[in-house]
Amino acid sequence: MALRYSDCMTARQTLPLLWLLSDLRNDAGLERALANLPRGSGFVFRHYHLSGSQRRGRFDTLADVARSHGHTVVLAGNEAGSGEWSADGFYGAQRSDRPGLWLATAHDADEIRAAEEGRADGVFLSPVFPTASHPGAPTLGVDAFRKLATRTSVPVIALGGMTHDRAAQLQWPRWGAIDGLASANAA
Repeated sequence: MALRYSDCMTARQTLPLLWLLSDLRNDAGLERALANLPRGSGFVFRHYHLSGSQRRGRFDTLADVARSHGHTVVLAGNEAGSGEWSADGFYGAQRSDRPGLWLATAHDADEIRAAEEGRADGVFLSPVFPTASHPGAPTLGVDAFRKLATRTSVPVIALGGMTHDRAAQLQWPRWGAIDGLASANAA
């Protein structure tokens, strides 16, 4: 049986350092990408392009693969508030009624403050670098990211255009990616 965050002393103490987020763009390679992540990484199932039984079926398949490699599985979307999905937590701007790990999303100081006030277990701060998810959107860059990330007690996960090289440039321990961890070149 997989270790659940509810079984841990605190989620903040055990929050994974590396996070893979799912998307239509990386769907075809997710099983391989999950197998290539270091044991104990995190996986955020988004797959907003699917609905109903297709989304649930893909979640169940990928959650099984992720857990077989010791990864934490987090669910995004309307179902995140439902205890029917066997996720370790949920991902989104607001806390759900569901118990478990809550990973908030933030793009600025106000959203970080809201995550703090809501007692988020972690916050994805983005976009750090240019990203295919939001082409042409303004980015934080290294300096603004570090300024925001170091002023909160909530563990911050860098997101947006992240790759192994950019994580090294950023010098930040927690980061996540869609393409940067799922592409053939990322493995």
